[in-house]
Amino acid sequence: MPQTLYVATSNPGKLRDFAAAGEVFRIQIAPLPSLQDIPPPIEDGLTFEDNARIKAAYYSAFAPGCIVIADDSGLEVDAIGGEPGVRSARFAEDAGFAPEELEDADARNNLYLLQRLASRKSEKSTARYRCVIAAAREEKVFLTADGSVEGEIQTEPRGNGGFGYDPLFYLPTLRKTMAEVDLVEKQSLSHRGKAFSALLEKLRRTPY
Repeated sequence: MPQTLYVATSNPGKLRDFAAAGEVFRIQIAPLPSLQDIPPPIEDGLTFEDNARIKAAYYSAFAPGCIVIADDSGLEVDAIGGEPGVRSARFAEDAGFAPEELEDADARNNLYLLQRLASRKSEKSTARYRCVIAAAREEKVFLTADGSVEGEIQTEPRGNGGFGYDPLFYLPTLRKTMAEVDLVEKQSLSHRGKAFSALLEKLRRTPY
């Protein structure tokens, strides 16, 4: 196992998730140094794995000799044909949905999702979170791992934790939204936690 994994993300919610996962799995997790000064790559992949690979390979060039991980993740809602999918982070933006009273991108995405679902007759909107994590060194991806978690979309947000669609993503077995689950518990059941656990298991078995 490597001493440190460098995470190529500036998303504070993802950084919190990865830091908590590092504590659970007893591995050092650190943000990629000077990430804010590196122009981002174009994420034009058609799948979560495509984009995770693009980011991991690109950012590994800025940390020679080190292992850099990057993830791509999002929400798939069955009632709207699996949207927002790879467009999860920019769901409202891509649709031109930008209420002036909502400056936060997560809040806009959540409201836009609820509006999209408002006309649906189904009482329950089944959905899943999906995540793919890629590991790269010297601009070459050598491992990927994925994880998912099933849930439902609630009509009103609940909870103050998490980020993204977490306040709307309900876990029936726990009777909580993802935003009501603490960070440690989240690592064992979330899509990102499952993908990270699978990646670490592969790292233990794979020469790198």
